[in-house]
Amino acid sequence: MTVLEPGAHPPTDLQTLATPPLFNREEAVSGMSGGVAAVLGVAGLVGAVIIGFAYGTGMRPNMLGFNPGPRMPANPSQSTARTTDSRTETQRLDVTARDFAFSPAKFSIEKPGPIVVNFTNAGVVEHDFTITGVTGRAHALPASKGTGTFDLTKPGTYAVMCSIPGHKEAGMVATLVVGEEGGTRSVAATGSAPAVAAVPTMIAAKPGLAPLPAPQIALPIGAREATTVKVDLETREVSALLADGITYTYWTFNGTVPGPMIRVRQGDTVELTLRNSAQSLATHSIDLHAVTGQGGGAAFTQIAPGTEATFKFKALNPGVYVFHCATPMVAHHISNGMYGLIVVEPPGGLAPVDREYYIMEGDIYLNGNRAQPGHQEFAVEKMLDETPTYVVFNGSVGSLTGKNALKAKAGERIRIFFGVGGPNLTSSFHVIGEIFDRVYAEGASEFNTNVQTTMVPAGGATVVEFTTEVPGTLTIVDHSLGRLEKGAAGQIVVEGDPRPEIFQSIKTGAGGAGGH
Repeated sequence: MTVLEPGAHPPTDLQTLATPPLFNREEAVSGMSGGVAAVLGVAGLVGAVIIGFAYGTGMRPNMLGFNPGPRMPANPSQSTARTTDSRTETQRLDVTARDFAFSPAKFSIEKPGPIVVNFTNAGVVEHDFTITGVTGRAHALPASKGTGTFDLTKPGTYAVMCSIPGHKEAGMVATLVVGEEGGTRSVAATGSAPAVAAVPTMIAAKPGLAPLPAPQIALPIGAREATTVKVDLETREVSALLADGITYTYWTFNGTVPGPMIRVRQGDTVELTLRNSAQSLATHSIDLHAVTGQGGGAAFTQIAPGTEATFKFKALNPGVYVFHCATPMVAHHISNGMYGLIVVEPPGGLAPVDREYYIMEGDIYLNGNRAQPGHQEFAVEKMLDETPTYVVFNGSVGSLTGKNALKAKAGERIRIFFGVGGPNLTSSFHVIGEIFDRVYAEGASEFNTNVQTTMVPAGGATVVEFTTEVPGTLTIVDHSLGRLEKGAAGQIVVEGDPRPEIFQSIKTGAGGAGGH
């Protein structure tokens, strides 16, 4: 009998056999909000996927396969798109946002007083216009316009930014000069995110929070014919306990880290609907590495809070693949927990085992340190420097240890689906006290045998199998063992009768049991 841990996922809704195109662009667009569909139509849905990030000037972050528009020069001239209403003395600014830049990058008005910002969003995700220290906001969905009113009471140089989470860090900053070059007084600094203080002040941890629930592992497919499978996911921003005394606001698929496992058969047509909770603050999306199609679906699923999108694809290749959010800053969304696995089984299914486990590793970057209790925030500079505060399995410290340890019995056959969300680190996946009988390296169809440790890159996955020969506690680690101190630890508690012919303690050292 197969036992699924942790959690169980209801069988997917199987419908009649269908043979649509490999990737249905028209249906994907029709499932989106009108504004998103319109801008995708304008931008064009063909061309090379632009890879790479640049901050400040030049090409803006774009992993989605669309062109964000002309690049802005490093030092554009200040805006001349301003007028004065003689009746109200209200000054006006015309501002355009692209992914991810304001145009122009420097604005000016003649004198303090009320201003109206006419804000045009020419990007593919929502943006806004805010002025640091000044009440007001101009907001617009993709391919839309908005206005905002601000009252600037003093001359000076003000910082402008997009307040959508992650957008400032992606480069959406500008300068507003009030008066003749702002005089000599700087009201607020501009530029990239401020340096992280050595000992930042923490706000209190949110009371009554528990760790995130365990992710759902999908049922095996077995021997069935190819069909159409519907998958529904919701992006949710959820506060939970990350470690003792430390809470954090995760960005998730369906409220868990990793998100629920998706499991289909090679040849299935997958119809995926992604909804963004109305309570979210950010735009989200999904890129599935199992998809043959533009952006893995991300180009068609950039959805603002309270909206949804649908697309479909054919699962062509068997294997184990990562899915993740691909809304810039992509690494920010992934670090916050937006990743999971999709398993594509071959015809006939995978060989039966006694137990299956679902584990993913992620690196988390906080503005404080592990000794500071409180509700901590994301630290972009640490993420860019690749110096994580925590490295964890399934979203939090202790998610697979103690009372949360995985369970097995001696003699059972175990299969672990293991992936790395990242966004940065490669894992040296190892189970202390076992040898992997089979390793499907990087999620491939073929396997290697008798492996001690297997490398899993960020955005990659593997499947390992072994039989639990003797009772005891097996420890799951990333064998880059400094990460053990940052939370990367799990346990499999194996019960059963001793087998001294395989393992027996003769004399225990004074320090007790340990090591391998």
